[in-house]
Amino acid sequence: MPKSRLSVAAAVASVAAALVAGLVSWPGTGKAEAAPAPAPVSAPASAAAPGTFTHPGVTVSRGQLDFAREKVTAGAQPWKSAYDQMMGSKYASLSRTPKPRAVVECGSYSDPNYGCTDEREDAMAAYTTALAWYVTRDERYAKKSIELMDAWSATIKDHTNSNAPLQTGWAGSSWPRAAEIIKYTYDGNWSNSGRFATMLRNVYLPEVINGSNSNGNWELSMMEAAVGISVFLEDKASYDKAMATFRTRTAAYVYLASDGPLPKTAPKQNLDTREKIVKYWQGQGTFTTGLTQETCRDFTHTGYGLSAISHVAETSRIQGQDLYSTDVGERLRQGLGFQAKYELGEAPPASLCKGTVHRGLGPVTEVGFNALAGRLGHTMTNTQKLTERNRPAGSNNLFVAWETLTHAGNPR
Repeated sequence: MPKSRLSVAAAVASVAAALVAGLVSWPGTGKAEAAPAPAPVSAPASAAAPGTFTHPGVTVSRGQLDFAREKVTAGAQPWKSAYDQMMGSKYASLSRTPKPRAVVECGSYSDPNYGCTDEREDAMAAYTTALAWYVTRDERYAKKSIELMDAWSATIKDHTNSNAPLQTGWAGSSWPRAAEIIKYTYDGNWSNSGRFATMLRNVYLPEVINGSNSNGNWELSMMEAAVGISVFLEDKASYDKAMATFRTRTAAYVYLASDGPLPKTAPKQNLDTREKIVKYWQGQGTFTTGLTQETCRDFTHTGYGLSAISHVAETSRIQGQDLYSTDVGERLRQGLGFQAKYELGEAPPASLCKGTVHRGLGPVTEVGFNALAGRLGHTMTNTQKLTERNRPAGSNNLFVAWETLTHAGNPR
């Protein structure tokens, strides 16, 4: 994470003409040359929000939850082992005591860490126990999820310090996943659901909706939170705004040869020369399809970005707009495949990150692999090998959790 908080950009201006998807069928290579700076990415003009929101509809749908439950009940693999992994984690504990704070203060690299870990883990526990409720129908888990959400909605007022936008994005990605499952599948009483919605609207959404000029994983995670929150709030204007920013940032995060000699850029960052772009891309001056803006930083942060792209695309699909068939899907497919190749151990060429990459992609491939290979039928050899090797995919303890359970081989 960057060592200083960068100013949050102003709201995205009125959106321009529809983004034309530049799809390529397989990895290509394009070397950066002394060329004019690329035109900034324009956000798509058409509204993204559905006429009526689908619930539960943040990353997982009711049909997907039913599929996972059926597989676990039947003892089928890899879902049963994924379920056992989840239920054995600290996030599924029924004795968990929430630790809310009025102000969560997170500095660079979570130093200081005043409530940062507690908030993220309580949000993840709320989602975990919501999933446990759905699979088991044991209402103790639903009540635990509600207890966690209620504790925070009664307490938190603000996020502060340099990592506040990212922290809000991470926690704000997990909260609506939990809330969607509980509100729309649990027939017990959640009397404070309105207060929880007010928390999301007043504490979380303002911190993330205007995006970030930091490394791309920041804005992608923030837009994941903004999209999920907008679904729960049924806020079409915020959904459209977040989705437009997401489309722009995704195009500026994963390079395709069809982009030209230089990567696309986010207009608000004013990366108007090759020198500025190369510096922002961690000093990488040779651009190959599937390379991300943070590949030469490390694969861990790259994994955060790719995971957020997959989560937003999945939510969008549930809400009726298939981003997997646009450049978003192609960038995700190529980004996963490019990183997977080196994560599996292939030595990078000297032209990539000076011949050295820092592996550690994390449990982030299931959602994208299932959508692109499973539903759309794309061949994704390296991503498939990595995904199957890593099953069951657990949690990254930030905002990714239990995706073998929810998405492996899930056709719904």
